[in-house]
Amino acid sequence: MKFLSEYRDPELAEEFIKEIHRITTRPWTLMEICGGQTHSLVKNGILEMLPDKITMVHGPGCPVCVTSISVIDEAVYLAQQPNVILCSFGDMLRVPGSHKNLLEVKAEGADVRILYSPLEAVVIAKENPTKEVVFFAVGFETTAPANALSVVHADKMGVANYSILASHVLVPPAMEAILGDDENKIDAFLAAGHVCTIMGMEEYYPVAEKYKCPIVVTGFEPVDLLQGILMAVQQLEKGEYKVENQYARYVQREGNKMAMETINKVFDVSDRIWRGIGSIPQSGYEVNDRYKNFNARLKFKLDLPVAEENKECISGDIMKGLKKPKQCPNFGIKCKPEHPLGAPMVSSEGSCAAYYHYSNVDSVLA
Repeated sequence: MKFLSEYRDPELAEEFIKEIHRITTRPWTLMEICGGQTHSLVKNGILEMLPDKITMVHGPGCPVCVTSISVIDEAVYLAQQPNVILCSFGDMLRVPGSHKNLLEVKAEGADVRILYSPLEAVVIAKENPTKEVVFFAVGFETTAPANALSVVHADKMGVANYSILASHVLVPPAMEAILGDDENKIDAFLAAGHVCTIMGMEEYYPVAEKYKCPIVVTGFEPVDLLQGILMAVQQLEKGEYKVENQYARYVQREGNKMAMETINKVFDVSDRIWRGIGSIPQSGYEVNDRYKNFNARLKFKLDLPVAEENKECISGDIMKGLKKPKQCPNFGIKCKPEHPLGAPMVSSEGSCAAYYHYSNVDSVLA
């Protein structure tokens, strides 16, 4: 199977592991940005195969995990309004808000629908002209083109009862926030291949140069990650700090220009509050003035109070690379997937969920 089986090849993986062991002479801390990368590292037992000097920490690369409590509260509020159909990807329904999650308000009778695409929500709006249909537009740059396109289509079709609650977050500003933190201990990053498939690599060059930090774009299969780790360690051992592309089978330096044009047509860059981390300047997308009639925050005049973080959840420290999930005193006790304290235990890409489900399983590479 092209581009899949060969990137799960145990023999090739073993070659990369041996080479990583051979060249590593000093302690290095690497952060993978994406939750998909985290799950692959944990599920495949890669963390245990690396040299003791290599520490992998898990970054804020799960959009479900970093969606702030305040935005969840906005979605819950909208779902509870009469005449509103709230549409969302399924992984958002159990993320805790201040008091409730979307699954709970759905159980109470709110019209909350799970969709696979925002374009489905436009169809629902067209078919229900007496209802207001809101799509909960969550994600990194990867999902932004489809969400933007839904707004463009709704505008062209004259579907005025459609809007989106934008909660997009952007990777490069988050990397800068982590690297600029006084407690930062990251030596190199593995950047998320799917984000770079859309946005390219140009934004990463200034970050690598400013913070003297290697950045390697990788895929999500075991061999992808091991090769990416090797490339990062090779740079660190030589004292280099370049942006490299391990995921060249999909990622081009300039990215997907049509996708970026669609994003820029609908969204402006804005400040964004990240769950567990706080406000990061210019780290999100918000619907621009041209399409303001499709901005749910404006349409419904949302002005909810900023919610406080759950003090029992250490997701912020986990996503900044300061702690790992099992260092949380509530991990697997008060915080489990069925009763999560924070989003990293809910999401299919959350690092806490990865450790809960996979940290004690045998490697599939064995």
